[in-house]
Amino acid sequence: MRWDNLTVDPAGDPAPDAALFGADAVTTRTFDTPEFRGITFHEIRARSIVNRVPGASRMPFEWTVNPYRGCTHACVYCFARKTHSYLDLDTGLDFDSQIVVKVNAPDLLRRQLASRRWHGEHIAMGTNVDCYQRAEGRYRLMPGIIAALRDHANPFSILTKGTLILRDLDLLKQASEVTDVGISVSVGFTDPELWRTVEPGTPAPERRLDVVRTLTDHGIGCGVLMAPVIPFLGDHPAQLRATVRAIAASGATSVTPLVLHLRPGAREWFMAWLEHHHPYLVRRYERLYAEGAYAPKWYQRRITRQVHELAQEYGIGPTRAGMPRRITAPAEPPAPQEPTQLTLL
Repeated sequence: MRWDNLTVDPAGDPAPDAALFGADAVTTRTFDTPEFRGITFHEIRARSIVNRVPGASRMPFEWTVNPYRGCTHACVYCFARKTHSYLDLDTGLDFDSQIVVKVNAPDLLRRQLASRRWHGEHIAMGTNVDCYQRAEGRYRLMPGIIAALRDHANPFSILTKGTLILRDLDLLKQASEVTDVGISVSVGFTDPELWRTVEPGTPAPERRLDVVRTLTDHGIGCGVLMAPVIPFLGDHPAQLRATVRAIAASGATSVTPLVLHLRPGAREWFMAWLEHHHPYLVRRYERLYAEGAYAPKWYQRRITRQVHELAQEYGIGPTRAGMPRRITAPAEPPAPQEPTQLTLL
């Protein structure tokens, strides 16, 4: 494994890669327990934990904290897969099973937040790999991270597919009393068969929506990132309706759709999965993503419009932070019109 390109330069400035590792302090562990069988953990003492998002990024935030690298959620479409190639690891199975753990993340964050050079900017978490993936159950890095942010009244947000976030509910409530806290749960679809094949290491979509329900019940507003909407597999109008309806019933404060994007690293792994499970769709994907990592604008706009219309129908809309809403779904939802599947010429 290659660590030397993930250090700092002599002036102390970060290398271009987002994570900074001490190459002289790597401990590799495996655990012979059912939940961690086949997974290798590389414990690292990070040199920096607050990372600046590249200026060319589409992300609506400037700073991130990522205590892990690699993810046992094993989502076949994960855009972060490319980062494993920087360590001479493959972006497929290695990304799912070779997990880098920044064991000093809480202490390092606390020191960086106390620095006079830090001005209390918003910090986003879970934007690269999930900070509440399975490893967090053993390493317990997030309680220390949230406590540091709380103690410095530093605004932050968390995006997760993990139910383990509820373990830290009390800390989140304490933090929300002194600073802005934003929580989003990722649920792109509720189709159980699709979930089992594309997100095999994640909690089921209904369990994630239980997280939304619990957070809102405790006064912590929680939105849903409806991502990814997967073309030809999760974009049927009836599927979109079922997903938005379930999101509304969970009490989510908002729903934001995001169509699947396939960056290098993720693209190759996803297309290999598609060839195995849905070979008849390979050519359609090659045409849809012929121009790059993102689906065409017309397709993205279509999905966004459909989801927003459904959200309005089910009563999801902008709310003030900390104001949970509960939606009672109608007993007899209107039957959807016979849909027409998208055809690419």
